[in-house]
Amino acid sequence: MFNGLSAFPLTPMQGEDVDLKAVALLVSRAAQAGVDSLGVLGSTGNYAYLSRNERRAVLEASVDAANGVPVLAGIGALRTRDVLALAGDAQTAGASALLLAPVSYQRLTDAEVFGLYEDVAAESALPIVVYDNPGTTGFTFTDDLHARIARIPGIAAIKIPPPVAGEVSTRVSKLRSRLPQETSVGISGDWVAAEALLAGCNVWYSVIAGVLPQQAKAIVDHALGGRRDLALQASAELEPVTSLFRTYGSLRVTAALAEDLGLVKSSVLPRPLRGLDSDGREKVAQAIRQCGLEA
Repeated sequence: MFNGLSAFPLTPMQGEDVDLKAVALLVSRAAQAGVDSLGVLGSTGNYAYLSRNERRAVLEASVDAANGVPVLAGIGALRTRDVLALAGDAQTAGASALLLAPVSYQRLTDAEVFGLYEDVAAESALPIVVYDNPGTTGFTFTDDLHARIARIPGIAAIKIPPPVAGEVSTRVSKLRSRLPQETSVGISGDWVAAEALLAGCNVWYSVIAGVLPQQAKAIVDHALGGRRDLALQASAELEPVTSLFRTYGSLRVTAALAEDLGLVKSSVLPRPLRGLDSDGREKVAQAIRQCGLEA
């Protein structure tokens, strides 16, 4: 479950309520496309905007719809007490692993982040993915901190943000040299995924696979099969969409993409989040045409 393709589906809203039918649809589509795992309640799944009860309902619906595909459950929260409660809920719901980002309001120190992972690993029987996402958490991991956390029993994988263009291979190699051999290294940032997989990453934690799982799986299959040119070509074919991720952020673009493809209803983001403006929506529609995409 820490190799291949991990699809991160949206958690669509219907007014103020989670649209559990839409959650199940997105999860089942990805599972049927052959993804290796599902990152439920990740940043694309808007975990930070949901109550504990809403998160539990999303996990239960997702595990049921996944039809045996492993579900990695996001459990990030401000207090360790709440993270531990969410970890327990995830295990009860049937999740196979935990996704843990160091969420904070007061900026966390390295010692506090290390302590968070140490506490959760000591309490939970599920393997943990270190969710390194400085764009949302405001916390930047050092390689030294990653190396220390990776040696905590129960830490199975690290999800890293997209490296600077042209430095993907160097970044992956440098981090790997500091980690235990068994630690899985995964990439986010869909536009660098093919390059990162070719450079030795084990898994792609993919936003776009939550909406376009078949296209994402083609990239992974080519990359892990050593077909470099085909992997890069398949990635380039999605560039009209992934370029918008870099402009507007992946969440809002993915929500618009899912709406335009008829997978979810309109206005699926939890307030105060709002979707793209008219100019952004037109660019998404144009990207869909350029890529020849269908639901």
